[in-house]
Amino acid sequence: MKFRFSFALIALLSLVLLVGAGCAKKSTSSMPPGATKVKVEDKSDYSEDTVGEESQVDESTLAAEARKEAQARAVEEMQFRIHFAFDSYELNDEARMVLGRKAELMKEFPELTMVIEGHCDERGTEEYNLALGERRARAAFEHLVILGIEPERMSVVSFGEERPLDSGHNETAWAQNRRDEFKISY
Repeated sequence: MKFRFSFALIALLSLVLLVGAGCAKKSTSSMPPGATKVKVEDKSDYSEDTVGEESQVDESTLAAEARKEAQARAVEEMQFRIHFAFDSYELNDEARMVLGRKAELMKEFPELTMVIEGHCDERGTEEYNLALGERRARAAFEHLVILGIEPERMSVVSFGEERPLDSGHNETAWAQNRRDEFKISY
């Protein structure tokens, strides 16, 4: 009987060990019945350098686009004219303020260049108005140089009375025609 008892005890322990070992290997899943398991890609193929380069390219592209948009807005803003009193090429306070803003934008965008056009109203001789238009353009040019803009980035031209902004023959029209215009290029 002792032999049978020992044999039964060994068989029972073996059975418990086999069942216990078998249960430990069994995997449990939280997936509902009938669901399909999806294979997850191994992301070890992507290095951190590649991801960093992609984000740098995107960031630099975005920065370049933003700078282009800012430059376009600056070019548009720099189109503002300045006006002069009758028979004068002296810059008034408003003209100095406008030129100050143009200088800021020219410094911010060093690739921009500018042509300053001097204009006059129809009163006076053609030769006189060409000379006065040149003095007006030169006054703006010199003020921008004083504000730190390189002279090589600017040029002056006079149109005298050739290109009126307002074709009227009264003080309102003449006041509009006594001006400097700024043509920006890049």
